[in-house]
Amino acid sequence: MSTIYLTEIGSVVRISSRHIVVTKGTERILQMPLLKVDRLLLFGNIQITAPAMGLLLDEGVEVCYLSSNGKYRGRIQAAESKNVLLRVAQYERYLDDDFQAELARTLVEGKINNGRALILRYQRNYPDTDFSSELQVIQTALKNLPSQKTVSSIMGSEGTSTAAYFSAFGKMFRKEFRFDKRTRRPPKDPVNAILSFGYTLLTNEIFSMVSAHGLDPYVGYLHGLSYGRPSLALDAVEEFRHPFIDRFTLSLFNNEVFTADDFRPVENKGIYLTKPALKTYFEHYERRVREPFKLPNTDEEVNFRQLFKQQVHKLSSTILKKEPYEPFRIYY
Repeated sequence: MSTIYLTEIGSVVRISSRHIVVTKGTERILQMPLLKVDRLLLFGNIQITAPAMGLLLDEGVEVCYLSSNGKYRGRIQAAESKNVLLRVAQYERYLDDDFQAELARTLVEGKINNGRALILRYQRNYPDTDFSSELQVIQTALKNLPSQKTVSSIMGSEGTSTAAYFSAFGKMFRKEFRFDKRTRRPPKDPVNAILSFGYTLLTNEIFSMVSAHGLDPYVGYLHGLSYGRPSLALDAVEEFRHPFIDRFTLSLFNNEVFTADDFRPVENKGIYLTKPALKTYFEHYERRVREPFKLPNTDEEVNFRQLFKQQVHKLSSTILKKEPYEPFRIYY
């Protein structure tokens, strides 16, 4: 199954003989069998005809709307899962302070360990790079984490570790582009633009899977409740930020996939990819998210998109049965 990314402003999505057909004026931009599609991502002013929308809903194809710069606007998807018992359990667990803190601690530990592993992997290949100060901070955060009993103190350890991690991350860029610090809303340089865009796509993927599984994406445990914030989806994203989006971003720049001409400033809104570069990004993203690899210490072969679904399933079991949660981990 495929995700289709549509960026051509003014194009129209129609259905013809159970094929998704995208046109602009008299030009046919794309045609794909409906049965091969599970999501449409629409960037900017793109229309969908009423018959097409009806069939997409009937077939369970999600439609996600984003601005032309990649800012999330909303989504249309088929009727919500009927798994009401899971949602009731989710709300009950949210009111359980011990459960909330334990799951939050597990998620942060998984994230920090993955960041540490990424640094050590890079150091193994480039031993002249000094990460000693950053690794010391990260190791201290890991050591102190079990003693953190509240979500706010757990988030404090996460913040300290993340600052050290991004300091190390900046030392990994070997070509034209550099990364000094994490900036967002807006991203102020090309690397931050790519990181933010990748996190947006990842969050949208996991939001869809969380919703399809019957969970409420807005009730999380690490990120807590905040109006309009998909907290549970963000919880589930944490373990994948470093091993998927950050490694992917690093490979794009160190392999010189983009040049300075592929980025454009938007007044008061930061730096963004040009339209041709956006299409290149989608091609590489889809290739990476569907690329098979073996899970550590097993012979099981998966890709990241399959792994997202597996971890959401594990999260559901943790919430429903109070089973311990095991985040995805990479090793060095």
